[in-house]
Amino acid sequence: MPLRMAFIGFRHNHILDLYGRAQAAPEIEIVAACEEDAVARQQMEKQGIPITHDSVAAFWREVECDAVAVADYFGRRGALIIEALARGKHVISDKPICTVPGELTAIERLLRAGQMRLGCMLDLRDAAPFIGLRQVIQQGLIGEVQSITFGGQHPLLPGTRPSWYFEEGKHGGTINDIAIHAIDIIPWITGHRFVMINSARCWQGFYRADPHFRDAGQMMLTMDNGCGVLGDVSYFAPDSFGYTLPHYWRMTCWGERGVTEVSQTSTTIWVALAGEKEARQLPLPPARPGGYLEAFLHDIEGTTSDGELATAQVLQASRAALQIQMAADLGICNAELAG
Repeated sequence: MPLRMAFIGFRHNHILDLYGRAQAAPEIEIVAACEEDAVARQQMEKQGIPITHDSVAAFWREVECDAVAVADYFGRRGALIIEALARGKHVISDKPICTVPGELTAIERLLRAGQMRLGCMLDLRDAAPFIGLRQVIQQGLIGEVQSITFGGQHPLLPGTRPSWYFEEGKHGGTINDIAIHAIDIIPWITGHRFVMINSARCWQGFYRADPHFRDAGQMMLTMDNGCGVLGDVSYFAPDSFGYTLPHYWRMTCWGERGVTEVSQTSTTIWVALAGEKEARQLPLPPARPGGYLEAFLHDIEGTTSDGELATAQVLQASRAALQIQMAADLGICNAELAG
């Protein structure tokens, strides 16, 4: 019997990828789609997505489902996920899953109390460059990693980015929005966990039209082996280039025997080893498109394989991203990362 999946919220276009993959998956039956915002409903209907409900309250009264997919605006996701878990539903969400630490605590409590699973669209794990980077690090090619820098700079694209990004209380912070991808994959790549927020900062760099949206975000972190991590996730990329720049999700790892680097747009894995005079260009492994959804289904079935995203990793990355965002908002330095 297929998993009955219902969708709540279509306020970010990321959800179109999940909807399309769920629609094509024989293991899933889409049973409902709810969107309360009239403009978003019209946009989804133009995309060929039939919206069955315009009220979340009516959705909960009328829909029988096993799992709920959530992609409302960021500030509302936590409450929707909590409600779904309280009703005994598995949940898969676009990132971030919430913007308030108290909501994450409630989500964790409900997951511990039941048999539900939580998935997230943390899809950098599914991209060939980062699968390849993980293989290089896990094989020990460059030795123990002691320094990582990453750049997740995005174009802001104010003409097409949802307008709620710039409304007070709906976004939740640029670090929680973007950096969660790096916070998820760096432990997956290295086998080490984050233990310290040395510093973090969000500020208004180029965007000043609204006082509550800070388009710039940077952080300095430490991992359990002493590895230092520097990251920038600012909305500073030129809009005209979209997501095509070689700097998009560029990650550089420095080890005791060499250095390796990839980005989201890489066609090879760049490696420079101590003792050699020319850098190697290693071929990319196969990508795993839609791996986040496959991992969610495996988590529900109890068949998660090594390196797959599961509930524990979603919670860990979400908790760390929220703590780093809070450190940036409150000016906290040298704070331990919990969990």
